[in-house]
Amino acid sequence: MRLKPEQLASTLGKGLAPVYCISGDEPLQLQEAADAIRARAREVGHTEREILDVDGRFDWGRLAGSGGNLSLFGDRRLLELRVPSGKPGKDGSRALVDWCKQPPEDTVLLISMGRIDSRSRDSAWAKAIDRAGVFMQVWAPNGGELSNWINRRMRAAGLEPQPEAMRLIAERNEGNLLAAAQEVDKLRLLLGGGPVTVEAARAVVADSARYNVFDLAEAALAGEIRRTLRILQGLREEGEQPTLVLWSLSRDIRLVCRITAVGRVDELFRQERVFGARQKLLGQAARRADPMAWETLLRDCARIDRLIKGAGEGDAWQALRELAVDMVGVDALNDRRLYRRLSTGVF
Repeated sequence: MRLKPEQLASTLGKGLAPVYCISGDEPLQLQEAADAIRARAREVGHTEREILDVDGRFDWGRLAGSGGNLSLFGDRRLLELRVPSGKPGKDGSRALVDWCKQPPEDTVLLISMGRIDSRSRDSAWAKAIDRAGVFMQVWAPNGGELSNWINRRMRAAGLEPQPEAMRLIAERNEGNLLAAAQEVDKLRLLLGGGPVTVEAARAVVADSARYNVFDLAEAALAGEIRRTLRILQGLREEGEQPTLVLWSLSRDIRLVCRITAVGRVDELFRQERVFGARQKLLGQAARRADPMAWETLLRDCARIDRLIKGAGEGDAWQALRELAVDMVGVDALNDRRLYRRLSTGVF
C-alpha cells in the first residue's frame, strides 16, 4: 500500500502493518512519521526495539537473523532498519524481498530511507514492501501544498487561520518546514486557540523561507509572478551565485524550445529524465507563448551569461529578473504599479 504522509494517522488507527518504509529528504515529516509508527507500536505491545544502521559494510544477513531471533522476554518487537542512501543494493534487495514474503508475526519492520529515484520506486524490493505493508514517500510541500499543510497543522492545534494568515505563514516559511511548524506552535502558545488574523500572524511569524534555484525555475514555468520574484530576491539575499540561477532558468528554457520543436514529447521526456508534475509545467509553459518567443529567451540567456562573466555592461540580477518575468509570460506589466516594483527590484 502506498500512502501520503497525511494518510498515515488514519491508517495506523486501523492497526499496524508488518512492514513500513518511509523515504525522503524532508526531515520533519520523516521524523514525525517514524514517531507515529513507534508510538502506535508501543500502544499495541511492541515494547522491544532494535536498530540496524546500514552502511557500506553492513551484513544483510543480520536482517534475517534479527527476524529469526526470539525476544528474550517474549515481547513483541519493533525492528528499525535505517538506510540513509536509499539504495539497499543487490544483497539488500534480496533480503527485503525475502523478509516481505513471510514477515515474523511478533515483529514490525520500520525502514527509514533517504530519497529514492524512480527506478528504485519500481524495483522488486519496493514492490515487495508495497504488497506486504506500507510504502510512503515524503516530499517537501511547496506553493499550495505548503498552505494546505499549514492549514491542517494549525487546525490540529486548535487554531482557525484566515486564508490571508495562512498564505503569509506559507510565504515566510517556504522551503523550511521545521520553521513553519515552530511558527504554528508559537501562535498556539500566544493565542491559545481560535481565529488567527493576518495581523496576528504578521506580528508573530518571522521570515524563514529558504529557496533554491530549482524552486525559481518551477515558479517561472508555472506562471507564478509573485512567487517567482520573491524566490529570486531570496536567492540574491542568501548569496546565491547568479551563474547557478541562470543555469536553472536556461536549462528549462532550452527544454521548452525542444518541446516546441519535436513531435514526440514523451521520448524527449524520457531522454531528459523529466517525470511527474514537471512534465505538466514544461508543457504548459510551451503553450503559453510561440516558439520564437522562447528562442528569444534562449538568446537572452547567452547575453546574461556574458554579462555575468564581465563581457557586457549592466546588472546581472536585474537581467535575471527580467528573464524570469518573461518566462512567466504574464500581462502584469500592464499594471504600472507592478511595473515600478519590478523595475526597482522591490516586490
